Amino acid sequence: MKRCPSKSFLQHRTLCLRYFLLAIFPLLLSVGCSRPSKVTIAVIPRTSGTALWEPEHRGAQDAAEKIGANIYWNAPTREGDVAGQIRLIDHAIAKGYQGMILAPSHSLALVTPVRRALAHGLPIVIISSPLPVPAGANLSYVLNDEQEGGRIAARRIAQLLRGSGTVAVLGINPDVAGIMTRTQSFESFLSANYPGIHVIESHIGSFNVPHEQEVAEEVLEAHPNLDAVVALMWSSARGAISTIDNNPGKFKARVIAFDPEDILFTSPSLDAVIVQNTREMGNLAVQLIHSRLGGRSTPALITLKPILVTRANAHSEEVLHMTTMDWRPGWSLSHTP
Repeated sequence: MKRCPSKSFLQHRTLCLRYFLLAIFPLLLSVGCSRPSKVTIAVIPRTSGTALWEPEHRGAQDAAEKIGANIYWNAPTREGDVAGQIRLIDHAIAKGYQGMILAPSHSLALVTPVRRALAHGLPIVIISSPLPVPAGANLSYVLNDEQEGGRIAARRIAQLLRGSGTVAVLGINPDVAGIMTRTQSFESFLSANYPGIHVIESHIGSFNVPHEQEVAEEVLEAHPNLDAVVALMWSSARGAISTIDNNPGKFKARVIAFDPEDILFTSPSLDAVIVQNTREMGNLAVQLIHSRLGGRSTPALITLKPILVTRANAHSEEVLHMTTMDWRPGWSLSHTP
């Protein structure tokens, strides 16, 4: 006849089992937590909802889907909000994201927060316009070719004015390094190749649209026979377009603009826009971060050429591909009405 285990023996075995489970629980927990989490890359443009920056979202999203990463997309509600960009950089650091893509709205004010992010080991790609920080182990650049942008504007002006006329240059923003480069490129190329065209006004610009409106009004009132305006920022373009369109017959100047918020050509005074390929910038930036996280070497600098968009090519496949503002998965040009 079998003897039943004593009560004390059962209590002892139960106690041992509890101790065993308590001992291995942290190990089980650590094994579960060691599974690699999905990479999240913060993408911080100057603002959102425009034909300049929404294509970046699409490009970044396309690349992220291919590598199985998440995109955290956020931006200030207006261009020029440096404090807003700084807050978003600090948010990316605090959240422990694995990478960051930044289109800086100020060349100097963002140096310190970017260095702070680099100190936390965050791989960063600066797009569109550079910072005065050299590329290094965790910092790369995917920039707009501002030299070519200036030359494109000069050639378009020469074509528009047939080699002779007067031009005002608005929106020279010293806070954005890329804009200063495009200014110098435009003026030097125009002077060297089209001596019959003269820049008679040049003005510092900002992201403040009401101020740019006042500047445009003053320039056009002082030079009612001005032939053309080159607006190096869209805020300056809006000021010039509004002034000309609200005074029909008074001013004859045509506007060539950079970095448009939209590409609709609803204004008769808008001749052409010069567009950055921010979609490809976003795509390449995600790929660079992915390579860096994988321990692979990456180029320090990639430069992309902008394109000239006019009424003639605004609906071409090339332009629609570059400027799509729809970043939803599965969207394609075939869905365009």
